[in-house]
Amino acid sequence: MNKTFIIAEAGVNHNGSIELAKELIAKGAEAGVDAVKFQSFKADKLVTVNAEKAEYQVANTGNNEENQYQMIKKLELDYDKHQELMDYATSLGVMFLSSAFDLESIDLLKDLGLDIFKIPSGEITNLPYLRKTAKTGKKIILSTGMSTLGEIEEALEVLKNNGAKDITVLHCNTEYPTPMSDVNLTAMNTMKEAFKVPVGYSDHTLGIEVPIAAVALGAAIIEKHFTLDKTMEGPDHKASLEPDELKQMVTSIRNIEQALGNGVKTPTQSERKNKAIARKSLVSKTAIASGEVFTEENLEIKRPGTGISPMLWDEIIGTKATKNYQADELIKR
Repeated sequence: MNKTFIIAEAGVNHNGSIELAKELIAKGAEAGVDAVKFQSFKADKLVTVNAEKAEYQVANTGNNEENQYQMIKKLELDYDKHQELMDYATSLGVMFLSSAFDLESIDLLKDLGLDIFKIPSGEITNLPYLRKTAKTGKKIILSTGMSTLGEIEEALEVLKNNGAKDITVLHCNTEYPTPMSDVNLTAMNTMKEAFKVPVGYSDHTLGIEVPIAAVALGAAIIEKHFTLDKTMEGPDHKASLEPDELKQMVTSIRNIEQALGNGVKTPTQSERKNKAIARKSLVSKTAIASGEVFTEENLEIKRPGTGISPMLWDEIIGTKATKNYQADELIKR
């Protein structure tokens, strides 16, 4: 059984508070995720001072006056806060991850010693960023929201040409929340076949059905936004899971992993005891005397399955009984 790597995406749902960030890590660990991921950026390096918000950001923050720069500036985490959160995650047995959104933040995460670098969808066409991430020599997870197959191919070529060897590609749709009609989940396996790499799914739909389905389709990694409370102020809370939902998703994924099994079709230990009860045997339909010929008129098929298999019907018809049978009695060899 392959274990899905589950990333709880805290993102910027800490609202700039180290206390909230720690609580998110604690809730993620309690839910049983493998990693809790944040976002690392310097607002001055990420966005122009006049950049407008995305539609979903305006809708989710309810603030039309604030632009994108002003929104994200208050969500920055400095190096010391990153270290504090990483130490806290380690103490709870969960991996700390973060997505870098600028070149300086790649260095920050490298200095922290992260083993996995997650490339967000918006950076897939950022050549200097891709090169710098690849040269860390670390494992890479590449999100592909808003991308064409050709753009993904180009990004993978850049990463591989600059030393990246362990890359997992995540199917993703960059809309918050993603409409079910836009999920296109089977594209995940299109990428797997096209690029011969492990694949996974970064989910922005409401609920937990789609990431569970992705695991059934073979996702090696699942990433899902979560929050302490969907009603909190901020751009991503409304499209995130609350802690109880996150726990339910993790439990469901682990159940699906078990249910997928090893692919070998054979009776399981739990069902073998029911074989004799559920299957059938050859039974005397009427009284049959020793030496009498078995026919379609004096035989029938009934439970239990402890006698002669009905698959031997043709072999038994026309042979003679070796003993007397009362009606409704299992035929013996």
